[in-house]
Amino acid sequence: MTEGDGCRVWNMKWRRRSMVGGGLALAAGLATGLAPGARAEDPSEMPPQPGDRLVFLTGPKKGTAIKPADLPLGGPQVQAYPASPEGVLREGSRLNLLIVARFDPAQLAPETLARATEGVVAYSGVCTHQACPVNAWSDEQKMAVCSCHGSTYDLRDGAKLVFGPAPHALAALPLKRADDVLVVADKFTSHVGGEMM
Repeated sequence: MTEGDGCRVWNMKWRRRSMVGGGLALAAGLATGLAPGARAEDPSEMPPQPGDRLVFLTGPKKGTAIKPADLPLGGPQVQAYPASPEGVLREGSRLNLLIVARFDPAQLAPETLARATEGVVAYSGVCTHQACPVNAWSDEQKMAVCSCHGSTYDLRDGAKLVFGPAPHALAALPLKRADDVLVVADKFTSHVGGEMM
């Protein structure tokens, strides 16, 4: 047997082991109901789901469910994350960052009003330009601003872009009120994240 033959024999053994191991992995996946190559989705990484409560991301009420009365009328927005009815905080993906604000319902565009509850609106907190957080506020314009490149969004009118390099509006998240707290009514209305996501 030459040196090359040893490599060939080793490679054959390795391939056989890989096939056996792969077969066992496939069988285990089928037994758990997962497709080959799939993994169980981590609930903390799942996007907002209908029935999730909105909770404060920061501040003295961090982690508590948001009530409409907790939000200042006319802004600024607050940052939030969705939490499942079982209490799982969906903070495992930065794409789940939300911004929430309350306005006089008479100031909301009709399409925005249809997704709001008591004048409260929710949007993705991830800028559509380069996925920075939309974490600043213009008191003068009463609009949300991305602090990275200045994209400015009108939360009263579907978070439409009014200034900056972002290509389009933020994704809206329809809301309802249940047990006096803000709850997700439906999934995001459009793609979440920046141009390259």
